[in-house]
Amino acid sequence: MRHRVSGKNLGRKASHRKATLNSLCTALFLHKRITTTVTKAKEARRFAEKLITTAKANDHNAYREVFKSIRSKEAIQQLFKEIVPKVGNRPGGYTRVVKLGKRLGDSAEVAVFELVDFNITDTKA
Repeated sequence: MRHRVSGKNLGRKASHRKATLNSLCTALFLHKRITTTVTKAKEARRFAEKLITTAKANDHNAYREVFKSIRSKEAIQQLFKEIVPKVGNRPGGYTRVVKLGKRLGDSAEVAVFELVDFNITDTKA
C-alpha cells in the first residue's frame, strides 16, 4: 500500500532525483519554458513553486535558501530580479504544464513546462 506517499521517484535514487529537479528548475528560471516528460514536469512544478514562494520574501535569507537548491548564480538573478517582481502579487500557481503528445523515439508523454506570466509567443509565422 502507498498510503500518504507523495511524489514520484522518477526511477532514480534520492540524490539523482534531487539533482534532476534542481537542473529542471534551473533551466526553467533561465529559459522561462522547457520541454520535458509529463511526469518530470509535474514533479518539477512542486519543486519550482516552493522555490518561487521562498524567493518572494526577497531578502538575504531567501537568497540563501534558494541557493541551496539552485546553484547557478545566473538562474538566481533571473529569479529574484525578473520572475519574483512579475509574480509578486500572485498567491500561487506560477507554473503551467501543457501536454504536447507522445515522443517519437520512446512514446513518452511530452509536455511544455513554463512560467505562467512569461508567455513567449513565436513571432515566426
